[in-house]
Amino acid sequence: MRGDDRDDPFGDIFDEIERMMNEMTGTVGDGSGFTSETHVDVYEEAEQVRLVADLPGVEKDGIELKCDGKTLTISAASPHREYDECVRLPARVDEHSASASFNNGILEVTIDKLGDSAAIDVE
Repeated sequence: MRGDDRDDPFGDIFDEIERMMNEMTGTVGDGSGFTSETHVDVYEEAEQVRLVADLPGVEKDGIELKCDGKTLTISAASPHREYDECVRLPARVDEHSASASFNNGILEVTIDKLGDSAAIDVE
């Protein structure tokens, strides 16, 4: 027995829903709710790279973002699921220019692209 489940009358329902969702999507879980299938759309614009990620059930305080100029790492957690996604960016970006917003489970990150290689004058 997994401890006292009487305090969480919906625990079994959530477990059953997750099991059914995993069967439909072909995802095999380890029981932790961990998924590596975060839905992330990447848009390359003239001056920026914009990413939109669907993180249902996550609170703003539960999101951690890291960028090294080539990859954006999104880590987030909700009471029922963890997200850990590394997204390869389509262009080099200035990670110090990144801005992010989070509203109704949708994370949007905008990062300025680095310019083309600079010419070096020889004197």
